Amino acid sequence: MNKISKTTQQWLVQLQLFAHDGYHTLKNMLLSVTVLALLTTQVHAAADLNVNTPAVAGVKASMQSRHQLLLPHYQSGAVGLTADGFVAVKDAGLVPLSQRSAFAALVKDENADRAKLYQGIAAANGHPEWEGEIQRTFAQRWIDRAQAGWLVQRDGQWVRK
Repeated sequence: MNKISKTTQQWLVQLQLFAHDGYHTLKNMLLSVTVLALLTTQVHAAADLNVNTPAVAGVKASMQSRHQLLLPHYQSGAVGLTADGFVAVKDAGLVPLSQRSAFAALVKDENADRAKLYQGIAAANGHPEWEGEIQRTFAQRWIDRAQAGWLVQRDGQWVRK
């Protein structure tokens, strides 16, 4: 009764071969995915964040000229830098009522230019799909470079730097 039929033995050998081959196939697939992930990471690391096409240069110039207008609002705490790379109104009450409309337009224009900057840099690098990563990189850079006393968003909370 302990004897296994020849057919069963052949079936078991085939099952062992399949399991062995399946293991190696799965291992090779996982290795391929890992290599692809590493190559993708290296490609992202190679993005030129200082690329200067005419479109990007125009956006940067617009942002630079607006910075002097935003500076007192950063210092007062009327606006802060968000974790996702934009400017947010934190306390409009710090801006005189007669200036609030212009203040709101200033913030809106700044955020529109920031979105154009992220998109433009990704496009200039030939990888529009990198826009999100470029945006996250700039967001962190701007928070890191914020002056003492400015409001910045960290871990979902607003703090004074």
